[in-house]
Amino acid sequence: MGKIRNFLWMEKGGVAAANFYVSLIEGSALEGDYRDGAEPIMVNFHLNGVPYAILNGGPHYALTPAASIMVMTKDQTETDSLWATLIAGGGKESRCAWCVDRFGVSWQVIPEALPRTVGGSDPQGANRATAAMMKMNKIDVAALEAAYRGD
Repeated sequence: MGKIRNFLWMEKGGVAAANFYVSLIEGSALEGDYRDGAEPIMVNFHLNGVPYAILNGGPHYALTPAASIMVMTKDQTETDSLWATLIAGGGKESRCAWCVDRFGVSWQVIPEALPRTVGGSDPQGANRATAAMMKMNKIDVAALEAAYRGD
């Protein structure tokens, strides 16, 4: 295990959550063999090289949106696919690219167009793009780019 690792406290279900997460992100894997059916106290995995651990720690603490996993998507198709998968089965949409999966983990699904527009070199365009983003749940790339252009 590396020196630094993102750590998620869950009541239970860490193996199911880790399996779900590694299925979402290319280049991800479980770090260990969790196939015996037992629920270990610790589940280690990485998402595209970023190390994580889940503690099946019981109901003492709850996950909050104060910590989230941010994924940069290349386009609307990838954004739509990841978003739909994350909110399926009991997840929830939130505002400005945030959603919560069925395990209670908050995610930010950020298309490459978001930082390019809200942080763009045209201050008025960036303000328009930011105002448009503030009205969105899942990011609509075409609407964001149109707002930046002033269409």
